[in-house]
Amino acid sequence: MELKNIIFTVVFIAAFGFFFYNVKRLISYLKTGKDENRFDNIGERLKNVVSIVFGQKKLLRDPVAGTIHFLIFWGFVVFLLAVLESIIQGFYSEFSFDFLGPVYTVITFIQDIFTILVMLSVIYALVRRYILNIPRLEHGKASKIDATVILVMIFLVVSGMLGQNAAEIASHNFQMSGYAFRPVSIFLSKIFFSGPSETANFAYHFFWWMHILVVLAFLNFLPYSKHLHVLTSVFNVFFHKVGEHKFALKPLDLEDEEAEQFGAADVNDLTWKQLLDGYSCTECGRCWEACPASTTGKALSPREIIINIRKRTMEKAPLLVAGKDDDEVMEKTLVHNYVKDEELWACTTCGACMQECPVTIEHVDAIVDMRRDLVLMESEFPPELNTVFKNLETNFTPWAFNWQDRANWAEGLNIKTMAEDNNTEYLFWVGCAGSFDSRYQKVSVAFAKLMQNAGVDFRILGNEEKCNGDTARRLGNEYLAQMMMQENIETLKNYKVKKIVTACPHCFNSLKHEYPQFGGNFEVLHHTELINKLIDEGKIKLKNDEVKRKITYHDSCYLGRYNEVYEQPREPLRKIGGIELIEMERSKDKGFCCGAGGGRMFMEETEGTRINEERTKEALATNAGTIASACPFCMTMLNDGVKTFEKSDEVQVKDIAEIVLENSQF
Repeated sequence: MELKNIIFTVVFIAAFGFFFYNVKRLISYLKTGKDENRFDNIGERLKNVVSIVFGQKKLLRDPVAGTIHFLIFWGFVVFLLAVLESIIQGFYSEFSFDFLGPVYTVITFIQDIFTILVMLSVIYALVRRYILNIPRLEHGKASKIDATVILVMIFLVVSGMLGQNAAEIASHNFQMSGYAFRPVSIFLSKIFFSGPSETANFAYHFFWWMHILVVLAFLNFLPYSKHLHVLTSVFNVFFHKVGEHKFALKPLDLEDEEAEQFGAADVNDLTWKQLLDGYSCTECGRCWEACPASTTGKALSPREIIINIRKRTMEKAPLLVAGKDDDEVMEKTLVHNYVKDEELWACTTCGACMQECPVTIEHVDAIVDMRRDLVLMESEFPPELNTVFKNLETNFTPWAFNWQDRANWAEGLNIKTMAEDNNTEYLFWVGCAGSFDSRYQKVSVAFAKLMQNAGVDFRILGNEEKCNGDTARRLGNEYLAQMMMQENIETLKNYKVKKIVTACPHCFNSLKHEYPQFGGNFEVLHHTELINKLIDEGKIKLKNDEVKRKITYHDSCYLGRYNEVYEQPREPLRKIGGIELIEMERSKDKGFCCGAGGGRMFMEETEGTRINEERTKEALATNAGTIASACPFCMTMLNDGVKTFEKSDEVQVKDIAEIVLENSQF
């Protein structure tokens, strides 16, 4: 055994010993989180890994940054065999994968090409950070240094490979050994070396050691770096929510008499998956850039929430694992000390952060869990929510309307209730806004008339309908939410309801994806889905108006991003003659929130600029005469925005149902 092999063996054992120590340490910290089963639906989980990790699907939503990352990621994948080859050579200098034959030719060619692609990608990544100063990458000095160290290490690994290969080729009189084919390396070899020499031999060993030492240093730097995601992202994507709806909140077991904590006050109240989210955050800022709260100057940054989960985990978990106590550390909590109350209450739960996150972090779940702690354990919440919770308890609606007036909107329409006759195809779930809000009552009427004219057999619950529970649940009042959900499920089951249609995306999402958690399994349609279906079946016939009108459509977060219902609301607009549908700058799965979700509809917006004004400004920029929506909350926020900009005489806000009714032939 050569001296080189002996030295390498010692270095290798030390490096991997330290690496496995850190892996064990980090896993022990994860175990301080609550248990959660994320091992179901293995096939679907593996598909996510293929498309999101190896296909880089989410990263490529940003074509420039996505392409850079794609090349670096796949560069590392194709370099794995080269790294393994170098490691084996550390034990046995003459080793080569040349025995793979023509396969080795393909492998070495691809590796050589990727060395250049990765080096160019690293250089451009540094340009973006230091010259172009991309805003979402400006996240403090420490983060910038961390990213720079990683990028420099990647550059050194790749340049070390090139130098090693070029020197080896020169040592063999510019002949590539066996089946190897390295066009870039032989080109560089002829530039930097004159042929076999002591210089080429020295260069080979220098670059070999540089390459392998940087790889081992990189491996052991990761557990202490924000780039820990290099190791954890595959697992985080694998354990991402599947089967159940990706945005469905997990229920609390409120009947657990031994439970001492509801919601998350600290990191050990979160699940191990939520702690893994903290490990996996790349600090790329995509969530921050997409968040309507951070965009409009609010305290909330989804990125900071997850980073602070990681920081608090690294501070508290070692003590929990060791069974030690430190008053200064233990007296602090994640909520209040690391994550401020105002950050949590600024969230609209729009899900844009989760949509954009390249490693499938579940920000909204963590935020709601911390809200649950504030509401259920500490009774700490914005004062205006006292009224909301009281109204929900007494009136079964967030507003102070009498629950007995819930069906007043339907007077004179000859609509039967389920109590009168439950032999029907559809239950029209009207929702609180559709029942009590004077503007959205008109939408309820329009949709009811469309169904009647199309011959749809439907009923309503009337004053037996209660709030679906979404508002209370997103605000952290899980107790009140579950009470309302279970009461509604009992009513629906009593009438043997099979199909439900609703005009409210919040009702739609809750009924479709969260009621099954409590035994309420129904076929649920949004009213735009049914309208589109009726048009396709010829039961609603549309006019062909020659007068040209411009309409833009605003995607509701709970309809679009939450349920991927993007085309059904647009299709009727495309089918109406004379209408030109104009998309806003941010639309569909990149749409921008109206600002009302997550209970924000009922809270004051006192910080930064108003989210609804930001969105309305974008809608007005299309010069459309009508802003179409398919959500009562969105309609309210957009109407307020239009009034703020004094455009009410020029621009109308209408629901899809109203537009279709106005343009229908009966």
